[in-house]
Amino acid sequence: MATMKDIAERAGVSTATVSRVLNHDETLSVGKETKDRIFAAAKELNYTKTKKKKSREKILLLQWYTQEEELDDLYYQGIRLGAEERAEAEGYDVVRVFHDVTFDIEKDVIGIVAIGKFGERQVQRLIDFGKPLCFIDSDQFKWKQDSVIVDFTSAMEQVIAEMDRGEHTKIGFLEGKELTNDKEMLVRDLRSELFLAELRKRGWYRDKYHRVGSFSTTSGYEMMNQLLRDNPEQLPTFLFAENDAIAIGALRALQEADIAVPDQISVVGFNDSKVAKYVYPPLSTIRVDTREMGNTGVSLLLDRIAYPRKIAKKISLSTEWIKRASTK
Repeated sequence: MATMKDIAERAGVSTATVSRVLNHDETLSVGKETKDRIFAAAKELNYTKTKKKKSREKILLLQWYTQEEELDDLYYQGIRLGAEERAEAEGYDVVRVFHDVTFDIEKDVIGIVAIGKFGERQVQRLIDFGKPLCFIDSDQFKWKQDSVIVDFTSAMEQVIAEMDRGEHTKIGFLEGKELTNDKEMLVRDLRSELFLAELRKRGWYRDKYHRVGSFSTTSGYEMMNQLLRDNPEQLPTFLFAENDAIAIGALRALQEADIAVPDQISVVGFNDSKVAKYVYPPLSTIRVDTREMGNTGVSLLLDRIAYPRKIAKKISLSTEWIKRASTK
């Protein structure tokens, strides 16, 4: 009996692509020629689609945010929804666990998708379960674990390009810091590293325009107010906020101070959250396809389950610059 692996070998594509084409996944971006080749290979091999097992097989979805925290940061909600949609489309039930790894795993769980930032002891605990494992929004390649991450390098190149288009040299930066959910390790953030390195290389970094807080609207509001108090005479003309929540808080502070955006200061966020286009002015930002991150994480997990391998895979997803009215 022909398998998807047989079809993949004949069509010259991955088994994941075969699965998505044969299941008519509309989110898959492959050309008609590739689809036709897959369907032709399936026909030649007399492939018969079998029903997926649904009765007992489960995927455990571990989220580093609580349900309440997720409501404040829609970034992780999008990842979670994408992972759930993919798992359910493939015929698996989802078991959700929040915030910690102090749980006992059920026997019918076939794999784990871990969303968010985890400390080293937590990663080791997850590995010790002995189940296929994939991390989303966390690079665990050094542990030889599959990971889905964002291409922050090209994303920050897009932010810097917008900065250059406006010929800005007075640059503000509202940075977010966070700990792994066991509170044992500060999370490394490539966005801030790349942005600060570029400012310093150009000789444009000014400590007076740099504030550090958390990834929340409240923190963005407080950081912006502090920056305004400390620089009443000379404000930056360009402000990068490390996520949309920070940017939205900053916009509120600027409006209360009667500072026009973008005439006096351009503001850029990151993530393209659901509310970014509805704030005033609508927020220019970097779009991250969080649902695709979740979808890709589950696909990577299922690939490892179907065809066990010792090597790890890391998938980096691209971003998109979204121009709105908060920048000139």
